[in-house]
Amino acid sequence: MGTSDHDDPESRRDGRQFDLNGRPMAPRRWETLRRAMIGGRATPRDVLTVTERDVVVVGESDDEAASSSSILETSTLRPDAQAVVRHVLALPEQSVEAAVGLAALDGYEAIPVDVVADRFAIPAGLAPVVLARVQLVDALHLSQERSRMASLASRHAGVAVGWQIVQRPG
Repeated sequence: MGTSDHDDPESRRDGRQFDLNGRPMAPRRWETLRRAMIGGRATPRDVLTVTERDVVVVGESDDEAASSSSILETSTLRPDAQAVVRHVLALPEQSVEAAVGLAALDGYEAIPVDVVADRFAIPAGLAPVVLARVQLVDALHLSQERSRMASLASRHAGVAVGWQIVQRPG
């Protein structure tokens, strides 16, 4: 199978913006002109990464029955700004590597569990896993990703325990 920019984890850190499905977007004309005038790529501050700590939680839930639209409606999400979507899963230790590998096919990266602190209850006997990616967020695509993560967790004898959306303050 061939490779694409979407499969390349390095493309997540090179200044690109990501669409609602977490795929790299082509730069806008203004961005192309700006880069040509000042040279080089975007500055590191322009690039949002999944491990960035300078972010605030704008929406989250541990209720699998709550609709994404109702939670986003009451959130402080800025839909036109890039966000990091974090899915918190609880998996048997022996399934973690396989689940992370499958999620990586969709551009997700495993990040340290401490970024979600103790906001989510992890069932006894299961290991917490936080999968994250940068993307634009809307209710439809968030619902699709929640479903995808619940399916991934269940295929590996685990559960999806919650999700968070974080953005830079602003």
